[in-house]
Amino acid sequence: MNCTLCLLTRNAADTHHSFITAFASQLIADLDFLIIDSQSEDGTANLFATKGFKVYGITRQAFNHGATRQLAVDLCPKADILIFMTQDALLASSESLAKLVVPFKNPKVGAAFGRQLPNEDANPIAAHARLFNYSPESRIKGFDDIPALGIKTAFISNSFAAYRRSALEAIGGFPCRCIVSEDTYVAAKMILAGWKVAYCADATVYHSHNYSWRQEFQRYFDIGVFHSREPWVRTQFGGAEGEGRRFWKSEMKYLLRHAPHLIPSAFLRTVIKYLGFRIGLVENWLPFILKRRFSMQTAFWK
Repeated sequence: MNCTLCLLTRNAADTHHSFITAFASQLIADLDFLIIDSQSEDGTANLFATKGFKVYGITRQAFNHGATRQLAVDLCPKADILIFMTQDALLASSESLAKLVVPFKNPKVGAAFGRQLPNEDANPIAAHARLFNYSPESRIKGFDDIPALGIKTAFISNSFAAYRRSALEAIGGFPCRCIVSEDTYVAAKMILAGWKVAYCADATVYHSHNYSWRQEFQRYFDIGVFHSREPWVRTQFGGAEGEGRRFWKSEMKYLLRHAPHLIPSAFLRTVIKYLGFRIGLVENWLPFILKRRFSMQTAFWK
């Protein structure tokens, strides 16, 4: 299988050296590399180009979570497997990429994603989020898992994920205009079409965020907007509220053991995230100026 790693960047100069160092240690054959840079102002494109990486530039305004990834697919016509990463994800093992593509030996697997570990600077709230969403056990998910897993069946993350080209083409590729969750969109489409999604716990990256309260609201507002515009996801897989309750219970137990002083903050964050999500679901009723203010993806509302 011919594989291509597609990295989307904007102002990644601070992290490019760590990324390149980790990439250079990878034990994987037949791997090509493409960077799509969204008009970085810190020399990102040149820093990667001088290291021999192929860089394709687009304007900042042209970036879209779905359309830009589909552009990467179109720019790599020879790739059987397309691996996507974000610039803030750091490969944690020399076998991370090699293990991510192993599930594609199963012809029914259309997509795979790896385990995200908390960064060294992750606070307890951010660390728990990674530990909750990325278990140490691998599994393959499909249509028959929907009754048990619900919306979690379509869970995947493009911070470290891979897709089979033929499966992508079969479901129409990435959505051309998507505020966030383009990965969930594709995984859901694949599962409904009979493909499988593999979670590879032994393919690891370091990736976490210490979000502020405002960022938590903005992030969940954007997720709400996605579900508002793609209501079929909730119809076919169920809502996220049940998973949210399970997350909250797990978070409280984790913080009781590791950081009880953060429980009030975590409780407030839960309220903020829920409000953001619910407001995002009714974004059609909001004036444009509020949508831009509530959103983390301000460029989407151009």
